Amino acid sequence: MKSEYSVATGFFVQDDASTVDPLPPRFGLLDDSPERWASFTEKIKKLNEEAPEGTSYKSIFAGRHGEGWHNVAMAKYSHDEWNDHLAAQTGDGTIIWGPDPHLTSIGEGQASYAHAMWKQELSSSNIPLPTKFYCSPLSRALQTCLITFDPIVDFKSCAEGRRPLVIEDCRERFGVSTCDQRRPKSYIQSTFGEKVTIDENLPEEDVIFKPDERETYEHVADRVRAVLDRIFDERNKDDLVISITAHNGWINTLISVTGHAHYDLPTGGVLPMVVKCVKL
Repeated sequence: MKSEYSVATGFFVQDDASTVDPLPPRFGLLDDSPERWASFTEKIKKLNEEAPEGTSYKSIFAGRHGEGWHNVAMAKYSHDEWNDHLAAQTGDGTIIWGPDPHLTSIGEGQASYAHAMWKQELSSSNIPLPTKFYCSPLSRALQTCLITFDPIVDFKSCAEGRRPLVIEDCRERFGVSTCDQRRPKSYIQSTFGEKVTIDENLPEEDVIFKPDERETYEHVADRVRAVLDRIFDERNKDDLVISITAHNGWINTLISVTGHAHYDLPTGGVLPMVVKCVKL
């Protein structure tokens, strides 16, 4: 069964703005009352209660990973230099950006700032925490996800189904650029495995990365829709707040697939949206 996705507007400042701060107050929620998140939750529940059969709504917080070493490299060189030959390299003798670079100290700080905002909104107005977490298998996204939410949610001790689910479909557009080539599944398991759940279908090696062929935008859109299909599966109907930690290209495609207004999300930023799903 196919589904059609769109954005229910009027909740966040990002709904009709091209850019704001990476993390505006209240994550951008327009309601600034002390009861803002309780009111937000009730509105989402009401949308679902009044929706016709086959239609449902969820709140998605799409987080872009913090600054990685590839971001430093891209800022160092011109757009043409990077795209013409440097992206396919692994470094320049000073910066190592591939494969699969980690966060810089600035990137770790950006994730820590998101962590502080979740804590602040939790203590001040009881923001609803995500009940499902999805994450790219690339290290910078995994680091960002864990810094942002752990130990607000104790991933090490919580049930396995509550931990971030690491899935291939959330990774950045792949091919050519070594920064988007992932590490083996065994590395992810040994480095992050105590706090995440790795999708059983994730291959040990990165079999889809090709050094001479970039993934098409159409295929990225298919992957985004596959993630949304998973989120809106009937088995997950009670999960109303979702976290996705991914990448610039992936989130830009999420914006396109849902029809969200154009939005430039900086590294470490979070884009919240209320997504409507209509099963066709």
